[in-house]
Amino acid sequence: MNQSSGPHAVDLMIEQNEAATDRLLGSASALSDEQMHEPSLLPGWTRGHVLTHVARNGDGLQNLLSWAETGVETPQYASLEARAADIEAGAGRSADEITADVASSAKSFIDRARALPEDAWLAQVRAIRGPANPAWFVLNRRLFEIEVHHADLGAEYGPADWPDWFVSAELYRVTSEYTQDPATPAAVLTDSASGRQYFLGTADGSDLAITGTGYALLAWLIGRQGGGELTIDPAGSLPDIPSYG
Repeated sequence: MNQSSGPHAVDLMIEQNEAATDRLLGSASALSDEQMHEPSLLPGWTRGHVLTHVARNGDGLQNLLSWAETGVETPQYASLEARAADIEAGAGRSADEITADVASSAKSFIDRARALPEDAWLAQVRAIRGPANPAWFVLNRRLFEIEVHHADLGAEYGPADWPDWFVSAELYRVTSEYTQDPATPAAVLTDSASGRQYFLGTADGSDLAITGTGYALLAWLIGRQGGGELTIDPAGSLPDIPSYG
């Protein structure tokens, strides 16, 4: 999301996180124990794995907020192996336990964010992957995790349900990240609903145009859909793009 780090922008992002969490909890609380342990849309993960990951992500991102406030480097996770072990350990719990865990972790994250001093939002912190960013970007990371993994549940919430503002902001961010990878093919992406255009790779001068709804473009870029709803000009197959994340 291309937003300033001022207090009003931070407040807005916190509110967006709260609303996204409420939507996720609505879906999670409707799951039975049997449904919780059915496969999600992520290979090898049940819905319990996905939701446990969201809970532990909230804990990990709180560590980054603590880093921003204290200046003491506090890793998001002890290691990728520890992260995976925590997810596996929690995935088999009852639906009520998992949902309560997601709710508790999310509340702690929001409370921590609301209490963060204004100047701490500009402190540089680093997640377990990727470059360092100002602390306000932690709110973007959290929102992305909630919205995308909500769709990963395969529980009546999908990419078409993502808020339009979320889709637009993430398309700008994700295409910008892809541009830094020389393996990314060049193309101009057009949101057929809004008319907004996004440039993939070194798209200047590219004659490849990919058009579709914003959510379908984003879902394709981050590996959540195969792009069957998209149109390509000149006609042909969608280009291969590097795996996202």
